[in-house]
Amino acid sequence: MTLMISAACASAESLVIGTTQVPSHFNAAIQSGIATMMPAAQIFASPLMFEEDWTPRPYLAESWETSEDGLTVTLHLRADARFHDGTPVTSSDVAFSIRTIRENHPFTTMLEPVRSVDTPDPLTAVINLARPHPALLLAMSPALMPILPEHIYGSGDIHTHPANLAPVGAGPFRFVEYKQGDYYRLERNPDFFLPGLPMAEELIFRIIPDPATLTLALERGEVDINPFVTNIRDLHRLQKARGIVISDLGYEAIGPLNWIAFNTRKPPFDDVRVRRAVGYAIDKRFILDRLMGGMSPDSTGPLAPGTPFTVTEVARYDFDPDKAKALLDAAGYPEGKDGIRFSVTMDYIPSLPEMARNLAEYMRSQLRAVGIDLRTRSSPDFPTWAQRIANYDFDLTQDNVYNWGDPVIGVHRTYLSNNIRKGVIWSNTQQYASAQVDDLLAHAAVESDPERRAALYAEFQKIVVQDAPILFVNEVPMFNAARDDIAGVPHSIWGGVSPFLTLHRTE
Repeated sequence: MTLMISAACASAESLVIGTTQVPSHFNAAIQSGIATMMPAAQIFASPLMFEEDWTPRPYLAESWETSEDGLTVTLHLRADARFHDGTPVTSSDVAFSIRTIRENHPFTTMLEPVRSVDTPDPLTAVINLARPHPALLLAMSPALMPILPEHIYGSGDIHTHPANLAPVGAGPFRFVEYKQGDYYRLERNPDFFLPGLPMAEELIFRIIPDPATLTLALERGEVDINPFVTNIRDLHRLQKARGIVISDLGYEAIGPLNWIAFNTRKPPFDDVRVRRAVGYAIDKRFILDRLMGGMSPDSTGPLAPGTPFTVTEVARYDFDPDKAKALLDAAGYPEGKDGIRFSVTMDYIPSLPEMARNLAEYMRSQLRAVGIDLRTRSSPDFPTWAQRIANYDFDLTQDNVYNWGDPVIGVHRTYLSNNIRKGVIWSNTQQYASAQVDDLLAHAAVESDPERRAALYAEFQKIVVQDAPILFVNEVPMFNAARDDIAGVPHSIWGGVSPFLTLHRTE
């Protein structure tokens, strides 16, 4: 049924994009996640954009400057940008959007220092900060700061606003229709402010929840491009498929990490020696080469590989069962007559076979060898897993967490002691508390000098890896897979949640 509907709407000028993600709506100002961010980056424009490097470039803002004290950022908007209904984009829309994001977006640290936005004229927006905020420019990316038309979204409840499902933006594509759970369709914005862009006439996003079925649709030519391919088995299959090109270029700003998180306030993992012992007991090289099929980079700490502040000079937990046993002995957990020291339960995200279930099953045999009886607990769905972890009903769990560009946006939330928030998934659910880490992150959040900021984050990474509230396993692979007649596949640091400005079919 999905294929027939999609084929009926498609034309020679259409590009069909496959996705497993089902958007509940299209307003990325109030919701995170790829399902919302990917279409929102096409429908809405943002003040800035970032391409293959980490340098901000003009988008809605043709220029900007930061005051010497770092407390104001002034945006100078383009005069020719219009929303899809023909209304000019003004500084009032920017101020409204920033206020909306600050009050409603789940990334609470992203705009927390913003105190107000002045609008001295229609093309000037002055962002006033309570303290310097070096993450602000990256927060102005399409995935994080869609500029909404205030005359549409400014009345009514933003969370239930009808425009969330029939969005109006100033981006390269206009919303046409959404058959919920099946497909959504966008058409080229003929009045887009960047000359000659976008290159595609129409984008049809086919929603195919099963990754294997989506891979088959790509092989058959029913789908032109599939961003965010992460399934190892599908990647190996697509590597061998005729007429398909896969690439892991881009996605650095998303920074997806796969890790093992401990409940640090619950025995036995309230003892750092036990947490380190688990690290020494598992063979990470086997995990990367065999379970992840060599498709997933190593992860050594809380910052993803490829991001500007990542360091690798941190403690390593190389496979050493004897060291693991010695640490467990020292922590007061001797082997019993049956060889078992204690039993614990490991949870995992149910929708990730290679990076979750298979990892947990592998760890069961590895930990048994050092005297830990590891039991695995599956969840029927993601909400069940999330509720358990958010309410501290776990011993240890596999988890996927994203950096989201700047550490202030996506990293601090996991380690700040003031973000131990029961009931909130992807907060500090490990209940990890370190006064030194809190202090380092507080200073890094306001440090404008890149070198001094890098030094703060380097020290932060060393401490966290040493304290081991989390064992870092791998970076989640993120690939674009496309038919070989498709050009302009997004390779920016934001990958598939960046605007598809140059995506097109070659002849």
